[in-house]
Amino acid sequence: MSMNRRKRAATSTISVAGKYLAWTLLVGAWPQPLAQSQPATSSRPSTLLIRDWLVLDSVGKYGRAPLHIDPIQAEIAAGRWRAPHAGETVVAADGASKKWRSAQAGDDGWLRDEKLAGGYAFAALESPTPRVALLQASGHSMIYVNGAPRAGDPYQNGLLVVPVELKKGANTLLAPCGRGALRVELGEPLAERQFARVDHTLPDLIAGEPVDTWAAVPVLNAAATPAVGLEIEAAIAGQPPLRTPVPTLIPLATRKCPIALRAEPPAEAGDASLTLRLIDKPNGNERELDRLDLRLQVRAAMDRHVRTFVSGIDGSVQYYAVTPMQGTERMNDGPALLLSLHGAAVEATNQAAAYAPKDWGYVVAPTNRRPFGFDWEDWGRLDALEVLDLALERYGIDPRRVLLTGHSMGGHGTWHLGVTFPGRFAAIAPSAGWISFWSYAGATETADPTPVEQMLRRAANTSDALALLPNLAPLGVYVLHGDADDNVPVEQARQMRGKLAAFHADFAYYERPGAGHWWGNECVDWPPLLEFLRAHVRPAPAAVRRVDFRTVNPGVSASCDWVTVSAQQHSLAPSRVSISLDPAARTFTGVTENVAALHLSLIELSRPQIRVEQDKSIDTTPLPAAVPLHVVLDGQRLAELAWPADGVLRLVRDAAGWRAGDTPAGWKNPRRCGPFKDAFRNRFVLVYGTHGSPDENAWMLYRARFDAETFAYRGNGSVDIVADADFDPAREPDRNVILYGNADTNHAWTRLLPPAPIEVRRGQVRVGGQTFRGDDLACLFVYPRADRSAALVGAVGASGLTGLRVAHRLPVFLSGVAYPDWIVMGPEILSAGAKGVRGCGFFGADWLLSDADSVWQAVPGD
Repeated sequence: MSMNRRKRAATSTISVAGKYLAWTLLVGAWPQPLAQSQPATSSRPSTLLIRDWLVLDSVGKYGRAPLHIDPIQAEIAAGRWRAPHAGETVVAADGASKKWRSAQAGDDGWLRDEKLAGGYAFAALESPTPRVALLQASGHSMIYVNGAPRAGDPYQNGLLVVPVELKKGANTLLAPCGRGALRVELGEPLAERQFARVDHTLPDLIAGEPVDTWAAVPVLNAAATPAVGLEIEAAIAGQPPLRTPVPTLIPLATRKCPIALRAEPPAEAGDASLTLRLIDKPNGNERELDRLDLRLQVRAAMDRHVRTFVSGIDGSVQYYAVTPMQGTERMNDGPALLLSLHGAAVEATNQAAAYAPKDWGYVVAPTNRRPFGFDWEDWGRLDALEVLDLALERYGIDPRRVLLTGHSMGGHGTWHLGVTFPGRFAAIAPSAGWISFWSYAGATETADPTPVEQMLRRAANTSDALALLPNLAPLGVYVLHGDADDNVPVEQARQMRGKLAAFHADFAYYERPGAGHWWGNECVDWPPLLEFLRAHVRPAPAAVRRVDFRTVNPGVSASCDWVTVSAQQHSLAPSRVSISLDPAARTFTGVTENVAALHLSLIELSRPQIRVEQDKSIDTTPLPAAVPLHVVLDGQRLAELAWPADGVLRLVRDAAGWRAGDTPAGWKNPRRCGPFKDAFRNRFVLVYGTHGSPDENAWMLYRARFDAETFAYRGNGSVDIVADADFDPAREPDRNVILYGNADTNHAWTRLLPPAPIEVRRGQVRVGGQTFRGDDLACLFVYPRADRSAALVGAVGASGLTGLRVAHRLPVFLSGVAYPDWIVMGPEILSAGAKGVRGCGFFGADWLLSDADSVWQAVPGD
């Protein structure tokens, strides 16, 4: 039985009269928390369900958009929100009047009301003393506990447990809801610091293989002080334990902590015990705070299994599932890899289990970081690429035989990764896949967009699969769909069939008659589809004589075969390179669009081809090495170019045209490009300010904690949170940093940001020659770290307390939502959407403000 179900079976409810019209919960009967010096026991603490609520039907405009209209959030931002009463009226975004009304949860604690989708639920409770409770809620997009924002559980998976502070006397809960159901439970902590009993990431052990891997378990800090110097001791099946330091935990926080696992090889398949101890060492005196006993599966080497790894995105522990190759098919250069992407609500383990073992390659299923995750975009896309690289190395994969497939959301991921990274795959096969967020998943196109709306849409160009569809020309494509699919309409596949037919010479299409969305494992393990993929081998780079490649963001996808778009003239506008090589003439000839810097890799091209190509007509003559080269680019001829010492020919475009030479130092490049969300990678760390007013300091910490919790929920993440006074840039030289506040309230600001085109201070925001004044402005932007060329700073800036609250619920971690390099907003965004944006845009390749890529608008009342 899961912890969530156990909790529901043993939960008590208490409803008493109080001064609020919403129900009042008496928590004075809880037992006192365990003394900190005592180890946790297995006894279960008291838990209480909230049963009586005030609810408000949907009053806002939300969806997959960067700016949401919400009258309740507008009141919170302005500092005017107060606890509601039954019958109180709220004017919704569409002008209709909605009233707060009483509602009661069922005996199981679930409040179910379809009108609650997109609406709010409010409850009040009384506590006779100050105390900390563990909040476990489901169905909410987030929740305010006494005004402090905490992350939500919109997918109702029950994995999020957060410590919250209850005041003596009246306490309030305000929960925006997403799907028409809500359940809220408060429990007593086992101890001030403890393990969570849910959301563990565990590897499988392999019989006969030494254990050298990772696990992850959430650790709760239910105290009002930071938890410093803790360790987790892990022992497998009685073998010698290994300790892993726990990162510093801020007060009232949850963090999923990596745990190193080392042990001798297990002898045979079965299971093995894993004992975890949470250890503190105050004044050198060691004590156990909590203990957790888990079971690990031990698999035979040829069985399906799970492997874990530490992600370079944030240092978290992620997993992927493998169906090993079984058989003896003869291969010249290693086995194939079938990278299979799961659908929404599907675990990667289930995805791998849908395949029978192959005798020609490995089936590897990454996770998208969660069953819903990021729709295989944003950090889900990065997860797929991390797993692909790990599998290539571990299993000795022939890089020319990497094949991509997936079902439903994974079918969308197949389209997205295929068009974005055409140089990584020999063939792709989407099953029941949708095309893009605009065609299926809730994003909308504005009929007559303003310049600001056009710029916000441009920021999302990375998600536009149709714009990059010509990238699929060199790949095999197999499209599979059921013609009776009631989830992803078959029109999605038919549209792609029509567009591929206009240019593609190697694609297959099959509609399964009468089949719905899921018609068994054959949805993915479909023999004709697998045979199509198996037959495809990508040409070696030296055999490629023409590259026609498109990208909208080199920070996402810069390279195909021997061409790299290193910088764009206009960020996130479509870029194209179409270039051919004549080895005998030693000449590259081609055209470009929206390209400011271009690299041509000559190493592979200069090597004699020893592999037998499928197509005997392919010219595999190597490019003569160490001889002068010629380039004809956009009609301009560059002759007798010296062979570069490192084998990479670098070309840069300036006002006079193309020239050979290095990209200027400090320019945008594929490792450091933007836009804003690109800052949330590269083991990013969140740094909040502590030099504002008490309220400002609280909200800067709230926002950092909220972002960490949200990324943990949506992306199985594990993020460092540090106060500005404690952050030492010299100790973290290569990490991206997210700053909260402004140059006056966050003292890390001026240490990390050079003099930049954007300055945020108390009472004003300056962008180039434009200065906006007031304490209600919010500003997001991304910029290079002053002390390191490879790292970025993402600023969540605000000119004051109201600005901090204005920016609070921007859906940064929602896939399909994007922001440009910079955007300045006022509180009007919460009532008028994009009309509340003062300005937004992209920096130039040199990270300077670009008039051509900036838009401004006046806001009434400014």
